[in-house]
Amino acid sequence: MKRLIIKVGSAVLREKSKLSLERLDNLVTLIAKLKSTKEYEIILVSSGAVAAGSITLDLDKKNSLNRQVLSSIGQPLLMKHYKNSFSKYDIKCAQVLLVSQDFDSRARSINAKNVIEILLSNNIVPIINENDVVANDEIVFGDNDQLAAYSTDLFNAAGLIILSDIDGFYDKNPSENIDAKLIKEVNKIEDKYLQKPDNVYSEFGTGGIYTKLKSAHFLMQKNISMYLSTGFDLKYIKTLLMDKKHIGGTIFRSKNDLEVFK
Repeated sequence: MKRLIIKVGSAVLREKSKLSLERLDNLVTLIAKLKSTKEYEIILVSSGAVAAGSITLDLDKKNSLNRQVLSSIGQPLLMKHYKNSFSKYDIKCAQVLLVSQDFDSRARSINAKNVIEILLSNNIVPIINENDVVANDEIVFGDNDQLAAYSTDLFNAAGLIILSDIDGFYDKNPSENIDAKLIKEVNKIEDKYLQKPDNVYSEFGTGGIYTKLKSAHFLMQKNISMYLSTGFDLKYIKTLLMDKKHIGGTIFRSKNDLEVFK
């Protein structure tokens, strides 16, 4: 059985200033189908807590402390929706909140691994998010792309899937160049793409293509592959994993790929 981590971004899970329950349900339906094949074991890394919290309280989301407050409000709301959606398929889910120190400390990382293993062995889907309330500048990941990449390595997953409003890696910025071409497979990421740009922050999210390339680079060095695709139309990931056909999105393929993404 192949263990995969699926990370869904806040841009996918929100509709204007609210949660998109339709997209959340579509994602859960996909995970249920993947699990039903008995070929895949799924861990979910989910953004969306800030967006969920903003429904209850209107605060400036560019302020880091406000984001922590909104996350603390939104996290249980987000989990409630996941719980309700997974229950339609008789699947249980569990919340796992982590910070970067959980990966740096041997004792804490071993404990986290043990918890994940017990959840998976009992057919429970772990839903990971950063523990924003206790995270600070010294121990914060800052974006769930990095959290997902480190989780993929720590929890011995065969690959990472990032579902985003970015539908793949292009040879140039597709929002500025109509002739931009999707690169379906990447075997090496050039250093110039790993330099942090100035405009990666959005109202709800804290990522962009930079954080995704950084995550892919980290995993490729660990001989783990990553797949980046749109979270608005799940036919690409479904076709890749269930039909073994690569019709969209970008595979960042490691040298020793175990063919998790054929």
